[in-house]
Amino acid sequence: MIRAEDRGGARVITLDRAGKANALTRDMLAALDAAVAQAAAEGVAVLILTGAGKVFSAGADLEGMAQGLGHAPEWEVLSARIAAFPGLTLAALNGTLAGGAFGMVLACDLRVAVPGAEFFYPVMKRGYLPQPSDPRRLAALVGPARAKQIILAGRRIGATEARDWGLVDLVAEDAVEAALGLAADALGAEGVHVRRMKAMF
Repeated sequence: MIRAEDRGGARVITLDRAGKANALTRDMLAALDAAVAQAAAEGVAVLILTGAGKVFSAGADLEGMAQGLGHAPEWEVLSARIAAFPGLTLAALNGTLAGGAFGMVLACDLRVAVPGAEFFYPVMKRGYLPQPSDPRRLAALVGPARAKQIILAGRRIGATEARDWGLVDLVAEDAVEAALGLAADALGAEGVHVRRMKAMF
């Protein structure tokens, strides 16, 4: 359900459960965490997260939610792992981003989305809390009021509005290719230089 491959010098990690809208299970969260940790250990300079099919991720798997996945620590462990990645991280959003999948995307350095992508975080109406770091990271990108629109008011926004708000950096037909384009300078530099520059932030 998780694929990792090298493409254009970057490590691309793909959520590969398209038949279930890439809904995340506990095993997938563990596999993602392991893949990011491996990329860091190997000195990968550019890491790209994307999804198979037309949805990046619908969030948590519904069967898993019934078994307590909504409160699992693995969500925050994964987003912290991505946030601490020493190289450049990009989310190539091939489609809609929902619910708990926000955590890994907000933890990335940059975000690219296809024009048809939508963004929503329906924790209020479902009776769950967001991941602890998500409100802070979201507010840092879009401002407190807009973050509250998404999390507290359940506002659903499209890709253009997400770009205008600062939630995504670029809207492009091919999210992975656009992410590789954004990362071109980093991909052409020495890995140690990328890591040193990232550490300055």
